[in-house]
Amino acid sequence: MGDDEAEPLPESLVRVLGDYERHLRSERDLAPHTVTAYTTDIAGLLEHAARLGITDAGQVDLRTLRSWLAKQQTLGRSRTTIARRATAARVFTGWLARTGRAATDAGAALGAPKAHRTLPAVLRADEARALIEAATALADDGSPVGLRDVAMLELLYATGIRVGELVGLDVDDVDHDRDLLRVFGKGRKERTVPFGRPAARALQRWLRDGRPALVAEGAGGALFLGARGRRIDQRAVRRLVHQRLADVPGAPDMGPHGLRHTAATHLLEGGADLRSVQELLGHASLATTQRYTHVTTDRLRRAYQQAHPRA
Repeated sequence: MGDDEAEPLPESLVRVLGDYERHLRSERDLAPHTVTAYTTDIAGLLEHAARLGITDAGQVDLRTLRSWLAKQQTLGRSRTTIARRATAARVFTGWLARTGRAATDAGAALGAPKAHRTLPAVLRADEARALIEAATALADDGSPVGLRDVAMLELLYATGIRVGELVGLDVDDVDHDRDLLRVFGKGRKERTVPFGRPAARALQRWLRDGRPALVAEGAGGALFLGARGRRIDQRAVRRLVHQRLADVPGAPDMGPHGLRHTAATHLLEGGADLRSVQELLGHASLATTQRYTHVTTDRLRRAYQQAHPRA
C-alpha cells in the first residue's frame, strides 16, 4: 500500500488501521472511494512509521509525519498528492487523540504545501446544448437506454450534482410538481436542487417509457438503472459522458465532474450569486465555489481580447 516495497506491518498497527477503516465507513459515512483513499494513505504512513521502529500508533509524532511528507517529495509526488496526504494524516491523528490511542494530536501543527487549484475545461453553452442533442438523436428510437441517457445528461447539466449523487437518486427523490431533486451529498447531507423544464420532460419520458421496460428485480427505488435493470453505477455514467462528448466537434473531453464545473460556471456567468451556487452544488465552503469565478474571469478576458479593437 505504501510508496516503497512494504514490510508487513506490526500486528498492533494492523489493528489500528482496521479500527480506523471501520470508523470511516460506519461513523463518518464516507463514500467507498474516499474510505479507500484515506486508508491507503494512512497505511503508507504506518509503513513509514514502522520503518522508523514505531509499533504503537500513539508514538506517531510531528517529526514522523514531517519525515513521511518529506519522503513523498523525494519520490516526486505532486503538491496536490502531498497536500491530500497531509490532510489524511491530520484526520487520522485527530481520531487517535479523540479515541485515547494517543496522548496528543500530533497532526494539529502539521503544515502542507497548498495544492495547485486547477479546474478542468468547461463546455460553452452551445457545446452543452450539442451534447444533449447528440444523446437525444440517439434516443429517437425510443429505446429505454437512450431515454435514460438523455435524462441523466439533462440532470447533470441542469443541476451540477455529483455523479455519486446522481446514481444514488431514488424515484421518490424527484418532486415533479415543483421540479426539485432531493440530493444526498457528502456525509449524507441533504439538500434540495431545482432543475429546468428540459430536464423535467426528459425525466418524465424516462419514467413513463424507459424505466418500466428496463427495471429488474432488486432495482428497489433506484431512479436510473443499468442495462441489467438494477441501479446504475458511476462507471457507466462516466462512459456515457465521454462517448457523447466525442460526438460534439471541438468539445473538450471530460467526465461528469466536468459537467458539474460547466453548470457552476454557466450559473455564475448568467448572474447567479455565489451563495446560491454554493447551496446548489453542496459546497461546505464558499471558497470552493469562488474558484469558479476565476474561470468566468478568464473567459471574460479572452472574449475582451478577441473582440475589443484596443485590447
